[in-house]
Amino acid sequence: MTKLLHASPAISRRVFLQSSAAGAAVASLAPGLLLSPAAAQSALTVGFIYVGPKDDYGYNQAHAEGAAAIKALPGVTVVEEENVPETVDVQKTMESMINLDAAALLFPTSFGYFDPHMLEMAKKYPDLEFRHCGGLWQEGKHPGNTGSYFGYIGQGQYLNGIAAGYATKGKKIGFVAAKPIPQVLQNINSFLLGARSVDPTITCQVIFTGEWSLAVKEAEATNALIDQGADVVTCHVDSPKVVVETAAGRGTFICGYHANQSPLAPEKYLTGAEWAWGNVYTDFVKKARAGEKLGNFVRGGLKEGFVKMSPLGPAVSEEARRKFEATLAEMMGGGFSVFKGPIKDNKGNIVVSEGQSFPEDAIELESMAYLVEGVVGSTA
Repeated sequence: MTKLLHASPAISRRVFLQSSAAGAAVASLAPGLLLSPAAAQSALTVGFIYVGPKDDYGYNQAHAEGAAAIKALPGVTVVEEENVPETVDVQKTMESMINLDAAALLFPTSFGYFDPHMLEMAKKYPDLEFRHCGGLWQEGKHPGNTGSYFGYIGQGQYLNGIAAGYATKGKKIGFVAAKPIPQVLQNINSFLLGARSVDPTITCQVIFTGEWSLAVKEAEATNALIDQGADVVTCHVDSPKVVVETAAGRGTFICGYHANQSPLAPEKYLTGAEWAWGNVYTDFVKKARAGEKLGNFVRGGLKEGFVKMSPLGPAVSEEARRKFEATLAEMMGGGFSVFKGPIKDNKGNIVVSEGQSFPEDAIELESMAYLVEGVVGSTA
């Protein structure tokens, strides 16, 4: 069972709750709607909140596909709202889902929803569960009814890099990035390291747009990278749609991110690093319905089913396919390290020493404040 309410100036959850006297009345009933082990066995309402449209071919679509995976579960009702900005509006949306729909497990998915918005709601409703996509939750600092989940998608960007390494003719690949935060830097580094496992002379030009979603700047950055000689492009922005279509329109190969963008550029799409949120959300929901404790810091990669790869496109050579599949098999076996020394940053400093190796679950993202040697660009 699914309820979907599109955010709009005319009518939305947050506007309805704010303007309706019923909001306060329903709020007083909230304690009776809270999740208990007995109630969890019979029914559960789950709320999903997206910062953009559900069909953006990117971040929001990946989460919406995950939400779709739990809609068929017996006794589960899903409520969703899209296009909710990272402001107090998301608090109003969560309040609405709790008070109007009896949501007991909420997934505010966007990066900026966490602090202060999700934290404020978690304090107000200590018997409900809130989980956020990212790595911001800290034990001892944040409420126990909150937590975070994320995947080691750097593995996917490394595999993207392998496909790019075989496809590039000019030995220059490009990356359109939103902001120089640790997760984005890790993806840029992983992409180039994958390409350099094919040819160590390959370089990667990166352009930061400064925004998670800004179509004009994304198009400008993609064109600029191609004008500077990049013949394979990937990205880390909320919706890769503009990057994919712009690059393909210029005859440039593409590696996707977040979701499968191959329908947008079937001939130029090499592969893509995708999220597999359906597995993650299904596990959360099953535990909640069974009255089991939900994890506060949940992580996994390809092996654990948190991440997946788009099918290889027609432009991928047989040689590239063999290396791609061999590396994927190694990752699925566990223990594969994207970051193996020696590695220098692009300022010449040793960041991973000879003999050092860091599996994804051993990397402290907070320390990822550098771009590896061969990345042309700046975090400033």
